[in-house]
Amino acid sequence: NNYKPLPDEVELKKSPIHGWGLFSKKEIPKDYILGMTHLYLDSKIIRTPLGGFYNHSKNPNCIKVHQYYKNTPGSYFYLKSLRDIKEGEELTVEYTFYEIVKNGTN
Repeated sequence: NNYKPLPDEVELKKSPIHGWGLFSKKEIPKDYILGMTHLYLDSKIIRTPLGGFYNHSKNPNCIKVHQYYKNTPGSYFYLKSLRDIKEGEELTVEYTFYEIVKNGTN
């Protein structure tokens, strides 16, 4: 159960979109959870390496999904494939802007 900054399915490479990006090392099936991208805990945002390297696309192949766990502090976000992803394909998400709510108020 050792921590790994990136899942076995992806690797970092120079991206034609911007800087560095996440690329699949093998085929990834639709609806596959690749790992945690962000954790919101006590008004702090903790970004994992997985959450720091995907790039934006208006036609993304992944999405960030939000998950709460009963009796666990914080809010968790995971990277999930929207469709089958081919080996060598860059993993992308459509960025959205949002406001972070602290202590239940804006």
